[in-house]
Amino acid sequence: MAISGSTQVEEVSAGSLSPIRLAEFTDAAWISEFLRQRWHTTTILAHGEVIDAAALPALIAENRQGLATYRLRGRDAELVTLDAIPAGAGIGTALVEALSTRLCAEGCERLWVTTTNDKLSALRFYLRRGFRLIRVRCGAVDDARERKPSIPTVGEHGIPIHDELDLCRILDLGAGQQVPFLPPNNP
Repeated sequence: MAISGSTQVEEVSAGSLSPIRLAEFTDAAWISEFLRQRWHTTTILAHGEVIDAAALPALIAENRQGLATYRLRGRDAELVTLDAIPAGAGIGTALVEALSTRLCAEGCERLWVTTTNDKLSALRFYLRRGFRLIRVRCGAVDDARERKPSIPTVGEHGIPIHDELDLCRILDLGAGQQVPFLPPNNP
């Protein structure tokens, strides 16, 4: 299991947001179970790639109220899963901010996330937190459904699910250099 092993709490300066910590090896069973409860699997299919989210580094919100799994991709990072219970309590924001702070300190320039065309709440969430819509992969979910038939055809608000949306957040806006919003190096 590729879970990192530090218990240091990330400082998040957003008022009453939950303290966030890096996942430890002892969190592995909980992470797998949490992902199965929220995603019905630990395997995520995105941009034509199968990703085992349970094997990735992760951040955990206080009292295990939230989880963010991510992976490093050179000077970029990809947020693979983000879940918070309850929604709307600031836990997701705390996880994104803690992850952004951590990645910026490690020299990452961009944080990517992929969602689907039906996830209007996710799109709103990410856009309000500094992400920008960079690319639409038309038909990507239709292609993924051929590999994983359990992917639903209809999602939030009765919207048919067909496309993937890539969003990007520049991590260090004060660096003095322009970091381009280039699409991630995915198929």
